[in-house]
Amino acid sequence: MSFEERYRAVEARDTRFDGQFITAVRTTGIYCRPSCPARTPKQSNVTFYPTSAAAHDAGYRACRRCLPEATPGSPQWNLRGDTVGRAMRLIADGVVERDGVHALASQLGFSTRHLTRLLTAELGSGPLALARSQRAHTARMLLTGTDLSVAEVAFASGFGSIRQCNDTIREVFDMTPTELRARCRITGPAPGATDLALPVREPFDADGIFEWMTARALPGMEDATEASFSRTLQLPGGTAWFELRADSGKDAGSAGRLRLRAHVTELSDLGALVTRARRLFDLDADPLAIDSALSHHPTLAPLVARVPGIRVPGVADPHEMLIRAMVGQQVSVASARTALARLVHALGQRVDAPEGEPHLLFPTMAAIAERGHEVLRGPAARIRAITQTAAALAEGSLSLGTADDGTEQRAALLSRRGIGPWTADYVRMRVLGDPDVLLPGDSAVRTGALRTDIPAHARSLEEWATRAAPWRSYLTAHLWRAAAASPQPEQPAPSTPATQEDL
Repeated sequence: MSFEERYRAVEARDTRFDGQFITAVRTTGIYCRPSCPARTPKQSNVTFYPTSAAAHDAGYRACRRCLPEATPGSPQWNLRGDTVGRAMRLIADGVVERDGVHALASQLGFSTRHLTRLLTAELGSGPLALARSQRAHTARMLLTGTDLSVAEVAFASGFGSIRQCNDTIREVFDMTPTELRARCRITGPAPGATDLALPVREPFDADGIFEWMTARALPGMEDATEASFSRTLQLPGGTAWFELRADSGKDAGSAGRLRLRAHVTELSDLGALVTRARRLFDLDADPLAIDSALSHHPTLAPLVARVPGIRVPGVADPHEMLIRAMVGQQVSVASARTALARLVHALGQRVDAPEGEPHLLFPTMAAIAERGHEVLRGPAARIRAITQTAAALAEGSLSLGTADDGTEQRAALLSRRGIGPWTADYVRMRVLGDPDVLLPGDSAVRTGALRTDIPAHARSLEEWATRAAPWRSYLTAHLWRAAAASPQPEQPAPSTPATQEDL
């Protein structure tokens, strides 16, 4: 966006751009979200920054009125698969707090010095400043949305000490943690509860994503209804349980939010858990941009009108996603759910969770590699492919993460026996959040295309769908929805026809 385009968004107080750039005002020394309700500053006094960390490094503090940190994350990191985008996803997942900048640079294949230079040139701040901004954002969220003590908030946010947390909050928000909590509290959670509001860009197809989760929830590990989803999860600091639910609050600020309730072993995992929950429900997408681009095509406009704000579900655990995809690639959704539930109940670890909630973890890759053949059913070649892939993930010879290079990840998966193009692309769509993946061999996608007057043959569909770039993942989601729109015989799970490559 040009300076003039950004300034027009600020004049219009356009909420679509919240989280996408920061407006800093030289005469006041503060930075705001684009939709800040304060009087629009003069153009000559405005500087735009790509991140709040860059604005802070330039000497500005956060606006007390609009709280620019309390916005959905930038959709830019979903769109970008380059080094900067991958780095931002790792920073959001807490890699710097857990392992340091050197580990971040190593995962990306660069020296610390080169990565710092790259991020500073592109975003105005290096990895330490960006990580500190992430910590400040997490601290603000916990201070205003929970009753955790300031000390607990400091360590849950990744700060090394309470003093470091206090100093950062003062620098960024020009308030002490106690003042920030008193001034900006969003809700009054139950004492001791970790119950947070997650901002969402609207429109948001909540019904659709909860329906998706309900169809695939694994009993004992996950539970889903028309307005909630909960599950267990292994995080770096230990086991966790969380629930996402539609916000039923009556207060004026309840629109455009989900609620996250969580129990974690280590408070330092809360920030990473929030990031994973947002990724799972695709909360940082830009639905207006996606809907506008797809609606430009007359054939797709009715689909978007029926389901505005459609989301593409992400993942909470990349390794788990690959195993689930391999189990489900040749069978129906119901059959895959049955097979995976059997795997979870046989090999999953039992953990503490709230009464009546899911209490099993997805099996470790080591457990699947060792005992998966005892539980899984089907062709021996497929079972062997699954257990060998699990073994490769467990020993590290196969790497899979949310910050992978998309081309390299796809090539690594396709090099393994038992993983065909559908599985590799489906994993890329969900693990990386790649917005531009089409699954032309998917039977449900072809059914949806046929009902939408789009060419249904795989090659013709692939050629036709180029007009939906760079949003072909969302086109795929619309076609899935179209395939399930009316009663019909049960459709196979998204899959490609069986080939020797897949067996």
